[in-house]
Amino acid sequence: MKKIAVVYYSMTGNTEAMADEVVAGAKEAGAEVSLFSSAEFKVDQLDQFDGIAFGCPAMGDEVLEEAEFEPLFTECETQLGEKPIVLFGSYAWADGQWMLNWKDRCDEQKLNVLGTVIAYEAPDAEAAEACRQLGKALAEA
Repeated sequence: MKKIAVVYYSMTGNTEAMADEVVAGAKEAGAEVSLFSSAEFKVDQLDQFDGIAFGCPAMGDEVLEEAEFEPLFTECETQLGEKPIVLFGSYAWADGQWMLNWKDRCDEQKLNVLGTVIAYEAPDAEAAEACRQLGKALAEA
């Protein structure tokens, strides 16, 4: 059984709702799943999991949340190697450029990104299903 961590930052609850859907999809695919806020997760826990889902909304000028999530992800990205990951998050302005930037950053680091999902504000039914599919893909990788 695969062990999956879902690590997220959420201010309004939108990205948290997406995290819950990723968890549901991974569990439906038979994985053992642990859900963490970005404040709870520590880089030394990476080795305990077969795959990691990272969720963060767009902040400020189309960036990851800078006080808590960005430092955690920066620390994790050098330790991930070939471990499969997925990225998700919500936004409320612009066009989701932060996710394109985040994915490009991961590609530059040669991280194993299986997929991304964004939602405009609260995830609608389509975004929720896409998050479930992210969780399933991670569990089956």
